[in-house]
Amino acid sequence: MWGSVGSIPSRRALIDIAVNLVETYLRLTGYLTLSEFEVQRRDADGEFRTVTDVDIMAMRLPGSIYVGDPHNADEGDLLLLEDPVLDLEDDCIDVIIGEVKQGEADLNPGITDHVVLHSMLRRVEWIYDEPLTEVVQRIQEHLVHHSPARGGGRVRTRIVAFGRARVSGLNVITHSHVVSTLLRFFEEHEAAFRPIQFKEPAPAFLRLLLKAGFSIDRSGGFDDA
Repeated sequence: MWGSVGSIPSRRALIDIAVNLVETYLRLTGYLTLSEFEVQRRDADGEFRTVTDVDIMAMRLPGSIYVGDPHNADEGDLLLLEDPVLDLEDDCIDVIIGEVKQGEADLNPGITDHVVLHSMLRRVEWIYDEPLTEVVQRIQEHLVHHSPARGGGRVRTRIVAFGRARVSGLNVITHSHVVSTLLRFFEEHEAAFRPIQFKEPAPAFLRLLLKAGFSIDRSGGFDDA
């Protein structure tokens, strides 16, 4: 929340816009998301305390994601929303537990805590065909783990840091990449996105920049077209 006129926004308000940006990116690329989730632990004396805040958790089922998808392919163009950086695999569910930073894309040690991982993954436990404790242990060791999925296929579970970094990869996705990908979607599929009224601040601001004539170059700078 913003304070009175002239006050400085709180750290939580600043983090909110970054989380909102990442959540928009993940949703448009096909993920179901939970954001800003507090994980609690009950101590030996019975008291509860917050272990950490998990910025984002996301799950994506296999398959392509389209905007303005007609009922039948012959009725119109299928506008595909895809991003190779996500490195999605065929017949594989992708589960992300994410840390969103304003600065460097580093991980809060709390996100790899057994209680934190177990608490978050219990929300999708039904997709795994192996004990959740095994999944948690492997993620703690390697930050990514492939599991057999219940009913067939696989599940890839990974921890991802979102923030500033030199390159994006399996466990790091840069904010500059997120922004450029969203802008690419909005520019390439302008006719499809034009009727959508984005209520969230991050996509609404990016749409405003495009409508105002701004473009973004590969160095991450904005130009007034």
